[in-house]
Amino acid sequence: MSALRTWRTVNPAPLSSRRNTSQPVNPPRPRLTFSVAKTVLGLNGARGLTATRHPILQLRMTESYMAESDSSVVNPPYAEIIVVRHGETEWNADGRIQGHLDVELNDAGRQQAAAVADRLSREPNISVVYSSDLKRAFETAQIIATSCGGLEVIKDPDLRERNLGDLQGLVLREATKLSPKAYKAFLNHKTDQEIPGGGESLDQLYERCTSSLERLGRKHKGERVVVVTHGGVIRALYKKACPNGRSGGKVLNTSVNIFLLSDGEKWTIKLWGDTSHLNQTGFLESGFGGDRTSG
Repeated sequence: MSALRTWRTVNPAPLSSRRNTSQPVNPPRPRLTFSVAKTVLGLNGARGLTATRHPILQLRMTESYMAESDSSVVNPPYAEIIVVRHGETEWNADGRIQGHLDVELNDAGRQQAAAVADRLSREPNISVVYSSDLKRAFETAQIIATSCGGLEVIKDPDLRERNLGDLQGLVLREATKLSPKAYKAFLNHKTDQEIPGGGESLDQLYERCTSSLERLGRKHKGERVVVVTHGGVIRALYKKACPNGRSGGKVLNTSVNIFLLSDGEKWTIKLWGDTSHLNQTGFLESGFGGDRTSG
């Protein structure tokens, strides 16, 4: 069973010119529609185009959270951690819930991984790559590590996606019928709500993955490292950095998010949701990972 697959492509401007994103975009034909998204965190928005694999083509302005990023070496008191979501899988494309189930990248996901690897290969002084031990993340990490000069990839099970219990393996739109108790628990806004079948609560996920990143921050102070993980994990990391902020929007496959971790576990977001490297490959807007807002 497959879901409608929605792809976005981005036409990136040089980083130095991304402050001004107000120029109008002229649609190539009358039936195209556009809408302008708002920015969050005071970051600069980047224009993008959305295209669907569907007889009726629609292009529109998309939401992307960008901040100017430089390639300078991190100041000694900080660890700069580049957090990347894994590439696309067939289960992402089908809207099937993965959680802890071990699903490989599809061909599109490998192309996305190659694109983000090429982009990160131009980042100086990356010392090591960490990854969830699930195949879709580890394969993405290996592609990045190879492109960055054959870096070591270290597996960390604490970077796994949220365990979603009885929902794992189900198509999201069918879960309400096939596993109503687990689906109701998943939709519950209580952060301590566990999911039947051994699933984690949001609190458990938050504690697991933020503790992992803090360990890396302490270990790699003054360094730049890459972490490859999952949508639900990245959303939890965003909450840690912006506990009172607005939602960060969808977490898309191979999106780049940069966190600065300083002494005292102070977290700062330097870059959020950047997919400008996918201008040729495109990326999936629909689908489901381990988080309601994963792409």
